[in-house]
Amino acid sequence: MSTNQNNDTVLTTLPPVPTNKLQAQAIEIRGHRVNWQSYLQGQMIQPQDFEVIREFDLARTPDARKQVLDRRGNECAKTFISLMTRISKEQTVRYVLTAVDDLLTEDPQRTQLFSDTSNKKRPSPWIGFMNMLNRNDKFIVHQASRIIAKLACWGKERMSSQDLNYYLNWIKTQLSNENLNEPKQFQSTEQGPLLGMPQLPKDAFTSAELTDFVQSILSCLQMMLRIPEYRVTFFEMDGVNSLLAVLYTKCGFQLQYQTIFCLWLLSFTPEIANGMTKYNPVPILADVLGEAAKEKVTRIVLATFRNLIEKPEEADTVKVYSLAMIHCKVLKNLEILEARQFADEDITNDVEYLSTHLSECLQDLSSFDEYSSELKSRRLEWSPVHKSEKFWRENATRLNEKNYELLKILTGLMETCHDPDILAVATHDIGEYVRHYPRGKKVIEQLGIKQLVMQLLCHENSQVKYNALIAVQKLMVHNWEYLGKQLTSG
Repeated sequence: MSTNQNNDTVLTTLPPVPTNKLQAQAIEIRGHRVNWQSYLQGQMIQPQDFEVIREFDLARTPDARKQVLDRRGNECAKTFISLMTRISKEQTVRYVLTAVDDLLTEDPQRTQLFSDTSNKKRPSPWIGFMNMLNRNDKFIVHQASRIIAKLACWGKERMSSQDLNYYLNWIKTQLSNENLNEPKQFQSTEQGPLLGMPQLPKDAFTSAELTDFVQSILSCLQMMLRIPEYRVTFFEMDGVNSLLAVLYTKCGFQLQYQTIFCLWLLSFTPEIANGMTKYNPVPILADVLGEAAKEKVTRIVLATFRNLIEKPEEADTVKVYSLAMIHCKVLKNLEILEARQFADEDITNDVEYLSTHLSECLQDLSSFDEYSSELKSRRLEWSPVHKSEKFWRENATRLNEKNYELLKILTGLMETCHDPDILAVATHDIGEYVRHYPRGKKVIEQLGIKQLVMQLLCHENSQVKYNALIAVQKLMVHNWEYLGKQLTSG
């Protein structure tokens, strides 16, 4: 997997769904024999459809099917669409969808058969299959989704904005609420994902059946995101959040790989790579890299990191990603990887590239860069800058930059985080900001920070309670010093 590859030329082939229950069901369904004669006698299908499906059914090998489709391809496609609209029996619908999926897999050019059957009343080849996405049968939904992705990516026609939004929003739903007992939405703010998140259950994907289904959905998304215009739409509908929410669950390596593959594809578009900073993807990707047991997971994380450095057009964006990687100890992980032998040259090249780039960034790293990166990672710890008198004397006012961006991050942490170490550091920093910036008290009152600090006085953790108390004392001392100056000047 070359990170230098122009993504527009990547073949839009659907990655195979890993061996699982859905595949086993497909094998079983292929061996099923539908009694089309009974449907004809019951006047549930037209004589012409009966003739076409019977001939297609008798073609049991790829070569035999090719001969039928070469002669009657358009008729077959029209018959498949007709059968889906006329028949409600799930076993038969499963059979029809599996047959369509197979014939498209055997030859992607056959997508044109379904376009040729469209007319003014049904202008798009995937419309009939979209109606299947709301069925209760997971196998039907799985097959319909695969067919839609193939038609939308392999065919000459691109999805309209309306159809694309519907399908991609449906994919988002499958990755979140519907299949996960309706957990709260994974949240983000202008400063990035909130701590104490995501709200998906930690064991969300431990069910084998659910895992199989989500792998299938992600496989479809992997295909869709190879098309640049589809990529942009998914990003604009907050799709990155849905992917990060999956990574924050205890999912297996295959789900990790497919999810990060989607992030990798998104990062090929410079505008998207720039915009992904607000979702703060580096910390969770760094966690996956540090724990990865499968080489393909390591490869896709490294490729994504490289894209996040190479693809953005704004230097500030590259700096944000680079500092986040440094803070999340990616360099240490790279040192470990450098000592290993990989058959895949892409891994070796990406490790070398990232090591060189991050080492150069580290040499130019200021104490404020270090502090800013730590805050943006939402993973505060007692690093030296927090307790450095010199740092706060020189940099306290810089927390006002970009409309109080860093102060708002501290606010978000105190509102949502449950980690006592992070809360302790955050409240400590608020106290130092007020102590070294004369107008700090007014600012934190405007941002609602003062009330949050006061609430933490009652926190169950002694370290949090202590640092909140010290912060309140600094607020009071600042008031007394200000009052004293006023009296003296008077």
